[in-house]
Amino acid sequence: MQGKTKYLINYILWIVDIVSIVVSFVLATYIRFLNFRDMEDKALHFYVCIVMVLVCTIYTFAIDSSRGFLKRTVWKEGTVVFKSEFVLILGTIAIAYALQLAQPFSRLVMLYFIIINSVLMLALHQIVKLILKQYWQSGDAAIKLLVVSEKEIMMPTIRHLQHRLEFNYSIEGAVCLDEDMEGDEIRGVKIIANRENLIDVVTSLAVDEIFIYTPNISQKALNETIAAFGDMGVTVHYCVELPNIAGSTSVGNIGTYSVISYIHGTERYRALMIKRLMDIVGAFVGLLITAVVTPFVALAIFIDDPGPIFFSQIRIGRNGRRFKIYKFRSMRTDAEEVKKKLEAQNEMNGLMFKMKDDPRITKVGAFIRKTSIDELPQFWNIFKGDMSLVGTRPPTEDEFNQYNQYYRRRISMTPGLTGLWQVSGRSDIEDFDDVVKLDLQYIDNWSLGLDLRILIKTVGVVLFGRGAH
Repeated sequence: MQGKTKYLINYILWIVDIVSIVVSFVLATYIRFLNFRDMEDKALHFYVCIVMVLVCTIYTFAIDSSRGFLKRTVWKEGTVVFKSEFVLILGTIAIAYALQLAQPFSRLVMLYFIIINSVLMLALHQIVKLILKQYWQSGDAAIKLLVVSEKEIMMPTIRHLQHRLEFNYSIEGAVCLDEDMEGDEIRGVKIIANRENLIDVVTSLAVDEIFIYTPNISQKALNETIAAFGDMGVTVHYCVELPNIAGSTSVGNIGTYSVISYIHGTERYRALMIKRLMDIVGAFVGLLITAVVTPFVALAIFIDDPGPIFFSQIRIGRNGRRFKIYKFRSMRTDAEEVKKKLEAQNEMNGLMFKMKDDPRITKVGAFIRKTSIDELPQFWNIFKGDMSLVGTRPPTEDEFNQYNQYYRRRISMTPGLTGLWQVSGRSDIEDFDDVVKLDLQYIDNWSLGLDLRILIKTVGVVLFGRGAH
């Protein structure tokens, strides 16, 4: 299990186990006394429950209880639960005796607790596993993996990964380096590129990680290829040695292959989890605000220019994932057709389109753009996980299709509602390369503190209209 997934599951199991302990303890106590009034020492019994929670917390993080969780059978899971239950009871008894809590504590409560908690914890672990499996096997949540290998070992490599990878991985395609097999299909996995067009294909492909297994091709021969993947912000797993390229590396496994991973981007997974929690809370508040203003904005839009209230468009998210972005409509209904006629008047150097007095923008549209009201529906994208409160701006498909490997790295993090570009006077920026520099500056220096500073500056931009476009 790799990085972020490992941390996520560790914390989920910790929370689930604590819930199981508290529920089991309350049930065991109630079964023993039939109510909570006749307990000999109510406070003492619940002090013991607190001790159990502390022991569970120490045990969970000390022995890495999430190891192999996704692949554990019911029998194996039962063994893990039994071991944790044994340590939990032993540790609780030892601490209870040390704190002189054991003597007046009901032994029957402990017996009932062991039975209830063992069954409940096992059931909750299996439910978590089913939920995670459903989550990763639907939509774009799974880690998208590209396999790069040689013709002779392509089939066994793909077969091995299909059998050994945990279900949070999805093999998106394969590339053969020593022979042109493009268009062929092996065990349901399509060969999507060859050695000559590999970089061009990956640049426009939705992929998070690349697994390279080429024992007959020298490391030196792949040096530039791996460096190109690094420029895109894509993690590379090289089996079994990695060329001497500057960057963060870690030793791990893909399936049961030993790999050294060349990682671009942050490995601060706890911070990323907090970022996602901030996104959910912020999106919830934002959706409440959106619900309040929508009737008024909708009426104004319709009166000014009859047609749809909302505008949706396919955008490119993290590592090439496609998603539908939502906004309040600020342009004429035929804006996309009119844009083709205005391309010659583009005031932006590079891949983006910007025009100071864009005739496609309606009167109401100009106001909601200046006040950023048009962005409010994107809180739904944030809530779903397509976007974040802070990040880089998601490009359109047309823009993305023209990206090179340098530009592609700007989508190596989840796109955001706001970012460095938005708070750096976006109306004054006239070169797409300057946008990319700001996005990469954000990615390279990302921290929760930076996100908070950008959010605070965004409030100023919205209130005073500086840089709005």
